[in-house]
Amino acid sequence: MTPPRGAIAAYPMLLALGSLDATGYSVIVPVAPAIAGATGAGPATIGVLVASFPAGMVAGFALAGWLVRRHGARTLLTGSLALVALGALGFVLGDSLAIYFPARLLMGIGSGGIWIGVTFDTLERWPGQEYLCLSRVFAAYSVGGLIGPALGVLGGVRGPFLAYLALLVLAVPLVLLVREPPSRREFAADRAALRAQGFWVASAAILFAALTLGVLEGVLPLHFAERLGQAQIGALYVGASMLVAVSASASGKLRPRPLVFAAVVLAVAGLSLAGMAANVPLWVIALLLAAVGIGLGNTGSLGMLVEAVPVHRIVTAMVVWSQVGIFGYLLGPLVGGILADGPGYAFVGLVPAAAGLAVIALLHSSRRPASRSSPV
Repeated sequence: MTPPRGAIAAYPMLLALGSLDATGYSVIVPVAPAIAGATGAGPATIGVLVASFPAGMVAGFALAGWLVRRHGARTLLTGSLALVALGALGFVLGDSLAIYFPARLLMGIGSGGIWIGVTFDTLERWPGQEYLCLSRVFAAYSVGGLIGPALGVLGGVRGPFLAYLALLVLAVPLVLLVREPPSRREFAADRAALRAQGFWVASAAILFAALTLGVLEGVLPLHFAERLGQAQIGALYVGASMLVAVSASASGKLRPRPLVFAAVVLAVAGLSLAGMAANVPLWVIALLLAAVGIGLGNTGSLGMLVEAVPVHRIVTAMVVWSQVGIFGYLLGPLVGGILADGPGYAFVGLVPAAAGLAVIALLHSSRRPASRSSPV
């Protein structure tokens, strides 16, 4: 299929925005120990701070789903970038948790708008290739996971967020200068799509993948700080994010259900090992397993969603699926932080293990839905 006129220029822009959005997720990872040291916050408090970002995203998804159908992706993306920039500015100018919490929440609201804008612009420009194109968007988000930890080498709290703010400002022309698609594709908000069994299996799968990522990014950096410095933690997560990107992109042509099963096995094994281990070589192996599992889980859950819900009426399903996933990203740091504060880091693997068992049970109890949209 030949892309519509203007779509070739748009695709790099959408991938770049996905990477930039994910940078906002992950920039907190190497900075978390510095925030803890400056404010005296423990793992549970830092977990709540990390979770405030996905809490904002849940609200951002709902608002963005309404805006994208009425005003289009360009307006939504521009406004969302402005919100994320304003939140990042709070970390540059602020110096206390009283400022960091609302700033992180605001970043999350804007991030929810970027995700919905990127998703529906992709669906609009590449009909019939939704699964493949969106799997590459997921890979771009994983690349953004490389950039956030890499910014941590600047040290402290202000430096990484100031660099991220500069990237956000540079991104605005990308949105404004790329041509609109020559024709608009209509998307319907259909609540009936939420009754499809495949939709809820897909939602459980994305919740698991996001919950695992939340524990990985929101809790374990403090564990790794026992032996590693800020720059070293950043380098560790750069490598992990690269593996997430590769696995998400490489699995875009595979059937989604086996991907989800493999994701559960790998991610649970990796996160459990990361919490129980106390030396760097084992942490590297653990992050390798967890990262590949997260990448497979992202792509597999997306494929199951596209199989279960016709794309022309996917608005409600996409918004709710995204909200369920981000609830997992919110829940991971909260529960993982409590376990780390109490029995210790060796028990944080119980969080994805419980979610993974539920996903596997759903996979075995559900019938494979008839394909309504080709996943390749």
